[in-house]
Amino acid sequence: MQSSGIALEGYRGFNEYFSEEEKIPLSLRHQLRRRQALRLQYAFTAGLMIMLVAFGVYFLSQNETVQKLYLYPYNYKESVAACSREYGVDSSLVAGVIRAESKFNADVRSNRGAIGLMQLMPETGRWISEQIDSGSFVSSSLYEPDVNVRYGTWYLANLLDEFNGNEVLALAAYNAGRGNVADWMMEKGWGYDFSDVEAIPFPETREYVKQVLKNKSKYEALYKS
Repeated sequence: MQSSGIALEGYRGFNEYFSEEEKIPLSLRHQLRRRQALRLQYAFTAGLMIMLVAFGVYFLSQNETVQKLYLYPYNYKESVAACSREYGVDSSLVAGVIRAESKFNADVRSNRGAIGLMQLMPETGRWISEQIDSGSFVSSSLYEPDVNVRYGTWYLANLLDEFNGNEVLALAAYNAGRGNVADWMMEKGWGYDFSDVEAIPFPETREYVKQVLKNKSKYEALYKS
């Protein structure tokens, strides 16, 4: 009895719907149906276009030439290669740092005052200059690609040496400062074999390290044959 009651209610609702629709003038009903059909057509077309665009973007992003031109450029490659050899650093790691720091824009200056390709602070540049040059230093020289890459690569090599070749710790120090990383190692009991990027306390530094390591693998795949 209960099921037959439900069926009866459904039948009444069905009849009421069409009874109400019959009260609408025929010409208006046709207009409403046409509008509904157009809305469905537009929705289908929009969905198809979105799918095609997404497929096109994905396809292009997998193309090696597109990746080299737009996603992972390698300007100043000769300078990076020369400095990497001089200071014993993987050139793909240096390229990965440059992409994360400046996207290979030599003229960029951050809000905090970091300059150039590898985003060196003027005081850091001055200290590096005292270590590897005569110490004669002007901040504007950090806008020169060869100077910036040389100083930045030496600094990265210095951090790698301090942290026993551990790229995760060295990159964290490049972003957050060697003092913070030394404190984390002491407080959290990290050793020189540390590799848990997710354990890095600063969200910005955590994402930075992940980005640079991803960049490094991309540069290795694209440019090291």
